[in-house]
Amino acid sequence: MRPGITAKLFMAIFFTCGLVLITMNWGVRMSFEHGFIDYIRQSNEQRVELLADTLQEQYKLHGSWEFLQKNDKLIYQIMRSFEQNNGSSLPPQGWRTKFWILDSHDQRIGGSDLPIPPDMKGTRRVMNVNGVNIGTVLSTPAERLTRNADINFDRQQNRTSWIIVGFTALLAAAVTWLLSRGMLAPVKRLVQGTHQLAAGNFSSRVKVDSQDELGKLAQDFNQLATTLEKNEQMRRAFMADISHELRTPLAVLRGELEAMQDGVRKMTLDSLGSLQSEVSILTKLVDDLYQLSLSDAGALAYRKEEIDAVHLIQLAEAGYRDRFQQKQLTLRSTLPEKVMLFGDPQRLSQLFNNLLENSLRYTDGGGGLEIIASKRDKSLRIVFQDTAPGINNEQLQHIFERFYRAEGSRNRASGGSGLGLAICQNIVEAHGGRISASHSPSGGVCIIISLPLSIPLGPRN
Repeated sequence: MRPGITAKLFMAIFFTCGLVLITMNWGVRMSFEHGFIDYIRQSNEQRVELLADTLQEQYKLHGSWEFLQKNDKLIYQIMRSFEQNNGSSLPPQGWRTKFWILDSHDQRIGGSDLPIPPDMKGTRRVMNVNGVNIGTVLSTPAERLTRNADINFDRQQNRTSWIIVGFTALLAAAVTWLLSRGMLAPVKRLVQGTHQLAAGNFSSRVKVDSQDELGKLAQDFNQLATTLEKNEQMRRAFMADISHELRTPLAVLRGELEAMQDGVRKMTLDSLGSLQSEVSILTKLVDDLYQLSLSDAGALAYRKEEIDAVHLIQLAEAGYRDRFQQKQLTLRSTLPEKVMLFGDPQRLSQLFNNLLENSLRYTDGGGGLEIIASKRDKSLRIVFQDTAPGINNEQLQHIFERFYRAEGSRNRASGGSGLGLAICQNIVEAHGGRISASHSPSGGVCIIISLPLSIPLGPRN
């Protein structure tokens, strides 16, 4: 079983702490040992100086070294007086190295019985009386610990330092474990949430309990899950709407054909016209779906050029004026003289025709539609506002959704597919504009379009 990210982070932090502790302990030990040996060396040098000074005074009193020859006890008494140690052990406890007392001819008169090393680099103190060399005190260098008390003290310090390292390592392990679990808890939640998303559970969310990078990642994850959930709902609704929209005309066609086959209904011009009407509905629905799919995929062809948007509105208005009069609806417009845009005239004409078609289908008789266009600083604002019936605030939020009908019915008596405003939204956005819906002052629906004006580029060849 491979270790998880929590175990990997724990081992990385713990091993780093352990390496730091061992390095610090090694450094402290080296510093302590060198410092302790330096302390012993300085102490021995001081004792050599004191011993040489005392022997000089004794030499002045006796006039020779006869008092010292074969009298090591006197030497040890002198040395013991330096340590203020009244014990009887010889040599005294304070002395940690071998020493020799030599006369002026470098002959041994006291100290260690061992021969002097020829290459010894120890402490040398020359003794003089009235300017005459009377002898020398030599001492071996203090390069390591030799006394049992010093060795025991060094061992005790070593054991204590390793005990401290052990307790510190345990504390570091506990803190590292808690820290790794706390730091990786948001990551584990994100991993679990990702697995749920991969399994198709788009309602999965993760808890956001910080504002750092992991907290922002959790917020982005929740936003992604929300988007996926919304898209899934839209996909299911889209499939249900398509199946319903296709089922109705197909059922009518099937019923009509079966009636003709059974002889219930005769094949007349009226029956053929009814079949042709259902076929036209299917054709219009398929065309709208095709246009919408091209627009969503970015494959809808746009041949943009410099055009007069006011002229396009006037052409669309002229094409619908007779149909509005037949339904006893008024059609008025307030337009500027000329507004140049950089756009596709065919798609913009489709936009205006769809909006006129919507008002024609859903406006009650005796009402009307008013088109108001005004030139703003860098955009053209076009308002389509009709009369009753209107829609409520909840319906306004869904008016640009596919297959949505504000009247709430599923019949196709009005002839609409519920895709017109969705196509309008895609066309406006493809031209860099915005489209929105609100309540009309006349009691109906108000569609507001904002399209950017073309920027003059100077004379063209």
